[in-house]
Amino acid sequence: MVKRTLLWLDTHRLMALILFVAVFAMAARAPADTDTWWHLQAGRVTLENGRILQTDVFSHTRQGQPWVNHSWLSQVILYLLFHGFRYFGLGLFQTLLVTLTFACVYAQMEGDVFTRAFIVVLAAATSAVVWIARPQLLSLLLTAVLCYLLHLYKRRGVNRLWLIPPLFALWVNLHAGYALGFIVLVGFVAGEALNNLLAWISPPEGETGDEPRDPIVSWRGIGLVVLVSLISVLCLVLNPNTTRMWVYYLDTVRIGVLQDFIQEWRSPDFHPLYTHPFIWLLLATLAAVGLSRRRIDGSDLALVAGFAYASLLAGRNMGPFALVAAPVLSRHTHTILQRWGRAARARGWLRPPRRASRPPSAGMAVVNWLLLALVIAAAGVKAYLPLRTEFNLENERRTLPVEAIEWIQEERPQGPMFNSYNWGGYLIWRLWPDYLVFVDGRTDLFGDELLSQYLEVQFARPGFQEVLDEYGVNFVLTEAQGFTDNFLALDDSWTRAYSDDVATIYVRGEW
Repeated sequence: MVKRTLLWLDTHRLMALILFVAVFAMAARAPADTDTWWHLQAGRVTLENGRILQTDVFSHTRQGQPWVNHSWLSQVILYLLFHGFRYFGLGLFQTLLVTLTFACVYAQMEGDVFTRAFIVVLAAATSAVVWIARPQLLSLLLTAVLCYLLHLYKRRGVNRLWLIPPLFALWVNLHAGYALGFIVLVGFVAGEALNNLLAWISPPEGETGDEPRDPIVSWRGIGLVVLVSLISVLCLVLNPNTTRMWVYYLDTVRIGVLQDFIQEWRSPDFHPLYTHPFIWLLLATLAAVGLSRRRIDGSDLALVAGFAYASLLAGRNMGPFALVAAPVLSRHTHTILQRWGRAARARGWLRPPRRASRPPSAGMAVVNWLLLALVIAAAGVKAYLPLRTEFNLENERRTLPVEAIEWIQEERPQGPMFNSYNWGGYLIWRLWPDYLVFVDGRTDLFGDELLSQYLEVQFARPGFQEVLDEYGVNFVLTEAQGFTDNFLALDDSWTRAYSDDVATIYVRGEW
């Protein structure tokens, strides 16, 4: 038994394990961004009150108005993790979700473990722009799960479509990213319809060549996917907002300020290096499809093209793009390598392939286990450092108005408050219920009108004082040396009451 366990770890299994340890380590980073904090506070209030929040209690600009709290279940999960385990709990949530996501992607891929590993790392780097302890990370995982279920149905002949409706019933309570799932289903149905049409126009048996062909879902099978999709639409009502979730996502993407101001909703800026993996993955997929001589599958084409288009419109879609592109790249890369291998063996450049992999020798097996232990230890150190409480608190002091909040808690200036959008979530966590925010990351709640008014103040546009007067703002918490800071410094009706390298506070009148 011991010998069998020792010899189990051959080179291919070792590489696969190292891959997922590496993905786990890649995902280990400071887990909280500014929006994480209002999710945590909403989860805490939900648990303490014993009911799901459906009206706004965090802002003075939308106080008491209906709020479509689509992520209520994720918020409860996040708060329980943070309450019990602090930053380590959030970080573990983040790393496990990312690792499980790419396990689903890996299971859809073709080729040897080394090719798969390279592509998975590239896809992981592409999707890393959305890795943060927020509900949208659950949408990334559930998108990968849905793609895997469709992969089983199309390529393995395993029908697990019955899991899709309950998947959406869960998804709609976790995050509004369930819309990604319907994009996948529409792309799959459209792609398989295209496959059937092309097969009818140009039957496979009329073609020549020995390149592999992708299976095609029959019209009857397409009809079953459509039926499951319609049942899934009905399942969206199984949430506190009921039928409102049928159109909620459309209401959100219609907010013009999202594309104009919110970074993750804007077209990506490809100058920073962290966005380059998207370019590499897209170009690699196009090149592999062109070089493989393998007709691209219709559903592969629809999904890659659709999510590439969506990614060019909004950077937050680069994560889902990586999930659908990686299996396609692997299939065509595998075909290329197979053809090149046959050509090389025909010329005597390569030995004939082994019919079956032989187990490693005892000595090599020991080396494999030692190498795996070393990699796990290194990944553990890498993962531990950014999840320490001390590291995260120091990071907050560098990037968030921690000392300004401490001043507010001590000096107790009279509200209402105007605040930076980027700090709204953190202020909800630190100051609510004593102080209500002007705005935070819940763009769907505030809408175009109020967000446009916020931008007038944030960029000190003509008439911004009227906005502050309209909402009775008595003190302003804004970025040091920003537009609002510089303009209020010239206004005698405002007094700079506090300032540091991160934030400045102005109080109306004398202080």
